[in-house]
Amino acid sequence: MKNIKFLILGILFGIILIKGEVASWYRIFEMFKFQSFHMYGVIGVAIVSGIIIIQLFKKRVIKDYSGNEIKIEPKKPGFKRTFIGGISFGLGWALVGACPAPMFALIGQNFLAISIVIIGALLGTFTYGVSKSKLPH
Repeated sequence: MKNIKFLILGILFGIILIKGEVASWYRIFEMFKFQSFHMYGVIGVAIVSGIIIIQLFKKRVIKDYSGNEIKIEPKKPGFKRTFIGGISFGLGWALVGACPAPMFALIGQNFLAISIVIIGALLGTFTYGVSKSKLPH
C-alpha cells in the first residue's frame, strides 16, 4: 500500500502517453518516414528534461523517495556498444510500432496483440541478463 503513489504515477504517465498520441502506431510510422515533427518534438522535450533532471541529481537538489542522494556512475565511452544498442532498439521500435514505455498503455487500450510484444521484450530482457557478462560493455 505504501507504493500506491508509484502505481498512480504510472497510470497517469500511461494516460499522458495515450492522449499525447505517443503510443500511436500511426505517429511512430510518420516519424520513421520523416513525415511529421510530433514524435521528434516529444523526444526532444524528453531529452532536454532528462538533461535538466540529471544535472539536478548531480547538484544533489533531487533525492530519492527515502531522502537518499542519487548517484549516477559515469559510463565508459564506447561507440560500438552504443551504435549496436541504438540500432537494435530503433529496429525493434520500427518493426513493432511501440517503444517500451507505451506497451503497457496499449494493453490498457485493449490492443491485446501488444501482449506478444511484451512477452518478446521480457524474453529479450531475460536473455540480456543471462548473457550480460559475455557482451562488450
